[in-house]
Amino acid sequence: MNPFPEHTLRKELAEEVHARPYGLVRPPIRVSHLVVLSGEGQTAADHRHITSLCASFGAPGPDTGATHHSGVLESGSGSELRFKWERHTEFSSITFYADGAFKDPFADPVIGRIPADWMSNLPGQVLSATHLVLESEDMPERDFASLASLFANNTVTGSGMRGGQALVWTDFRVHEDGFNRILVRNNGMNQRQAGRLVQRLLEVGTYRMMAMLSFPLARDLFPKVAEAERTLRDLINGMAENDGSEDERQTLKTLTTLAARIEGLSLDVNYRFTASSAYHALVTRRIKELREVRIEDISQVRGLQPPGEFVIRRLAPAMDTCRAAAERITTLSERIGRASALLRTRVDVALEEQNRDLLESMDRRARTQLRLQETVEGLSVVAISYYLLGMVNYAAKSVKAAGLPINSDMVTGLSLPIVIGVIWFGIRRLRRALAAPKDD
Repeated sequence: MNPFPEHTLRKELAEEVHARPYGLVRPPIRVSHLVVLSGEGQTAADHRHITSLCASFGAPGPDTGATHHSGVLESGSGSELRFKWERHTEFSSITFYADGAFKDPFADPVIGRIPADWMSNLPGQVLSATHLVLESEDMPERDFASLASLFANNTVTGSGMRGGQALVWTDFRVHEDGFNRILVRNNGMNQRQAGRLVQRLLEVGTYRMMAMLSFPLARDLFPKVAEAERTLRDLINGMAENDGSEDERQTLKTLTTLAARIEGLSLDVNYRFTASSAYHALVTRRIKELREVRIEDISQVRGLQPPGEFVIRRLAPAMDTCRAAAERITTLSERIGRASALLRTRVDVALEEQNRDLLESMDRRARTQLRLQETVEGLSVVAISYYLLGMVNYAAKSVKAAGLPINSDMVTGLSLPIVIGVIWFGIRRLRRALAAPKDD
């Protein structure tokens, strides 16, 4: 027990650096390597398939939840069959090793010892398949003709690696059996160094293919982006000619639709472009770790282009195309955003002008209503005073009829200013009371 509190992820993080161990390789040995693209979230399916392979050979399978496993499928008879499985984010790599001497490096590949039905039921699609052969240094060195015949007379690249401790040849072609071919000649490596070299060579092929997955997407994306750019240019040119809010609202609707389409395209390709950039960085790093040297001083086969140089020179333009596509769609999205913001500003200004005109119209109507109200108030004073004076006149006549010596006409005339003043003052008080704030 530790005498200190331990983070729950400590052991998992510490073991992560050991998750992709290289194997010990002793020449002569033949290797078959598969990269199966199955997408994210397929770890369980890969695990079941590897478990079934181990079961078919009577070998122990991977632990529950494991993402990598290695073991021996067959032993004895002078040729041990080993394998290594690694689950990555979106693909699995499966490598088979067979020890033992051979005459023709690629005549009897290791993959032939794997059950055909297991191969046909792989949970995904094979993106890369490679036969790699590591020869011992005591084998006679081949001349150029015999070397080219191993690669179907294709253009062969070759170099010294690990500073000349190994000679490597490949043609980067998919041969009739569906596999690429790599021939490695040991030139002073021990089994650990050979294991690291084999792993890095296979990783270069794997990550190169994973990086190239975005290249077809980039080529398909350019015409769609070009069409969207033309549409945006037409909309921006038309904005200067719009002479009404209805035209601007229609343009804004079209811009919104275009923005949604571009965001959809960006969403479809963004992950792939980002992943390709990461894989390209891995390819470059692995090639640097191979420490290539020109083959002229360490082999009789001269004048070959180094494989690392070949990969970098061919892969770099494809990655530049992908970066250009990603930058172009990002720039287009930003331009659409700016155009939309500009158009929304124009629409907002037009709405503010309409609101200003509406407020001015309402102000004019309010002033008119106020004048009408004042006029009505004056008429109301006259009307109410008239009826009230009529009541005063009737009252005075009634008093005179009762026998009091008064003049009803004089009483009515004297009451006129008093009645008008009281009515006018009362209406003014009522109007001020209605117009006062609620709290008052």
